[in-house]
Amino acid sequence: MARTSFAQLLVTQLRDLGVQRIYGVVGDSLNPVVDAVRTTDGIEWVHVRNEEAGAFAAGAEARLTGRLAVCAGSCGPGNTHLVQGLYDAHRDGAPVLAIASHIPSGKIGTGFFQETHPEALFQECSHFCEMVNSGTHGARMLHIAIQTAIAERGVSVLVLPGDVADDEVDGPLTRDLATELGAIQPAPGPVGRLAEMIDEARTVMLFAGAGVRGAREEVLALADRVKAPVGHAFGGKEWIQYDNPFDVGMSGLLGYGACYDAMHEADLVLLLGTDFPYSEFLPDGDGTPRIVQIDANASRLGRRVPLDLAVHGDIALTLQAVMPLLTGTKDAKFLQRMLKQHHKALKGVVSAYTKNVERMTPIHPEFVAATLDDLADDDAVFTVDTGMCNVWGARYITPNGKRRVFGSWHHGTMANALPQAIGASKAYPGRQVISMSGDGGLGMLMGELLTVKLHRLDTKIVVFNNSSLGMVKLEMLVEGLPDHETDHEDVDYAAIANAVGIHAVRITDPKKLKRQLADALATPGPVLIDVVTDPDALSMPPKITAQQIRGFASASTKVVLGGGVGKMLDMAAANLRNMPR
Repeated sequence: MARTSFAQLLVTQLRDLGVQRIYGVVGDSLNPVVDAVRTTDGIEWVHVRNEEAGAFAAGAEARLTGRLAVCAGSCGPGNTHLVQGLYDAHRDGAPVLAIASHIPSGKIGTGFFQETHPEALFQECSHFCEMVNSGTHGARMLHIAIQTAIAERGVSVLVLPGDVADDEVDGPLTRDLATELGAIQPAPGPVGRLAEMIDEARTVMLFAGAGVRGAREEVLALADRVKAPVGHAFGGKEWIQYDNPFDVGMSGLLGYGACYDAMHEADLVLLLGTDFPYSEFLPDGDGTPRIVQIDANASRLGRRVPLDLAVHGDIALTLQAVMPLLTGTKDAKFLQRMLKQHHKALKGVVSAYTKNVERMTPIHPEFVAATLDDLADDDAVFTVDTGMCNVWGARYITPNGKRRVFGSWHHGTMANALPQAIGASKAYPGRQVISMSGDGGLGMLMGELLTVKLHRLDTKIVVFNNSSLGMVKLEMLVEGLPDHETDHEDVDYAAIANAVGIHAVRITDPKKLKRQLADALATPGPVLIDVVTDPDALSMPPKITAQQIRGFASASTKVVLGGGVGKMLDMAAANLRNMPR
């Protein structure tokens, strides 16, 4: 095979392995890689305004497709900008390769211009991070980096000095990768003990996280067999909440319904594919109820709460194995009571927060989210900013098995929604992509409006514009502090978008919201929808004290933030009518 530069081998290898694009900002030590992209068919360079956004976009693409996605940053500041988005991708299990170019190898350690130590910088937000010291070495490191990102479901970083990118190499080391990973079969012993514990328990509750993806039918079959209410974390919502006759809502600060109570009143709780971090919402692990955790990642077992049984295995395979071993039957009274309680809880908060909402100005953000849910495509992709947009996404965007809803669930960073929408739009150009952006988040990475315009992405950017950092304000109130520096002057984001060539509409009248929002969603190409919303929409009811919800420790939290729950009330009513007997 003819000799070529390592930069060319890198780009060709990525293209041959199915990578279609690299997100980044061109320049300096990264130039050899950028030039290799220029001369290689089948792969493109996606220019963003900030490498942070490039990493967010790559993470979103990887989460949606399940395939490796790639971003890049030049030496020094280009590398450090990547960190935020890479932390987010890594903590959410997105297979991402970051190419972190470096200063010339002979200058490393001399305090050279823009010198950092990327091999140390990225250690905490990657499974693999190594510096290439030659072209031949780079070919081997590239294979390991890619395979590690895929196998470990996270970030790999390849640190590439600019001069090494020009080294000549003979050809690719990698001819194949293990991209279709097998599922973890549980050991027979824990499965047998799990069956015994389920048979012994009078009442059982199932709590589902993101790990139930691909195991929906098995979870519902077990719930039916043992008459168990099913709750979920935000990560599990899109996989288990829809068309679920056993649904009792969500736990956590954004929680609603009877999930918390069902979890604490059951004899046995099964944590299914969840690494739910807020242990304050979980039973305390003192043996009542008994707690079982099942996860394909054994490192997660028991790190949130003491367990009575830890089961390492794929959720679907584990439940398939345990079902034939169950011998007893369960009374449906516990399930019936929890479904009634769930319906009652939802009915109360819906009436409290949605009455006369179509006539209220500023527009209630609940009304915006509910209308958006009605108008969006059945297979729309929603990216959700951290903060109050998380609340609206949790309450109002209705999953159906085809839609995707995600944000910065684990890293919790601001400004994630717009760059994640860029990655989603690039990965699926024919699919409706909606960024639910807070005005705080949009303001932080507003330059990415230029990215959307440059690439003519069919991205719809809905801005919940309340001139406030709403979640921060709520956090201050929870701590008994007066809010300070959370509010700012009104900004016309529609005017800004129009100025950069993006079609935009500013919505201030709730009576016109549905029509204006529908027209904007139907407009081809990028559109920014600036909705002026009420900054006080989620005020805490006066009967709830700061002490009750401080530290996420109170069950009443689900009422405090129970500001409407969209179509879930209808589903709860239907479940009540068709209650399993």
